[in-house]
Amino acid sequence: MHIDPLERTWVVVVGLLTAMMLGVIFYTAWSGDIHPPSNVEVIDSTRLHLTEEFAEDNLGARTQPDGSVRVAMVATRYGFYPQHIEVPVDTPITFRFATPDSLHGLHIPGTNVDTMVIPGFVSEVNTVLQNTGTFPMYCNEYCGLGHHDMWSRVTITPKQG
Repeated sequence: MHIDPLERTWVVVVGLLTAMMLGVIFYTAWSGDIHPPSNVEVIDSTRLHLTEEFAEDNLGARTQPDGSVRVAMVATRYGFYPQHIEVPVDTPITFRFATPDSLHGLHIPGTNVDTMVIPGFVSEVNTVLQNTGTFPMYCNEYCGLGHHDMWSRVTITPKQG
């Protein structure tokens, strides 16, 4: 089989560039201690509504015995459920999200709550919200034609004395 010398040169150049890019990626991951997230929690997306935590009646914010708040939400085309939640200021909050359909993102502006919601996994964010008020919660991953309508609200209330 005859290979033109110019074509052989380009095959070698592309092979070297590919090896160099992989080397940079692996070196950066190793030197920066970058690794996949631990504590990955899987869930059957097709049976999401049948689970205890993400059943429709159990969604929303619930105060735990230790005073912290646990929020369970479902992100689905094209909305978050429940549409509105209330949580207290200066309280440890655990947000737990799941989706039955496609990749979504979740962001609450002005806070550190920003995560991806991936089908088959539970996304968890632990935070303490510092400012009272009502904030939007919107999807920041394009999820389809109705993506622009996918938002919800979070009201951060003063602590009850």
